[in-house]
Amino acid sequence: MYANALKPWHLLIVALVVIVLFGSKKLPAAARGLGRSLCILKSEARALKEEEGAAAVTPAEEAKPERPAPPAA
Repeated sequence: MYANALKPWHLLIVALVVIVLFGSKKLPAAARGLGRSLCILKSEARALKEEEGAAAVTPAEEAKPERPAPPAA
């Protein structure tokens, strides 16, 4: 029922409303700010993944010797 609810002319109307509300002078600055925010978010996500990967295997875990199983009684 709602599969084709968003038509291309809906997006055109939304774009026109945004231009009217914010004005054409503020839109480039807003787009620039959004781009910078996305770049920061991307770099933080990448750093978090690297940090999780490094925390998965710590040097203390690598150096820990394994104990043999206790003898059966």
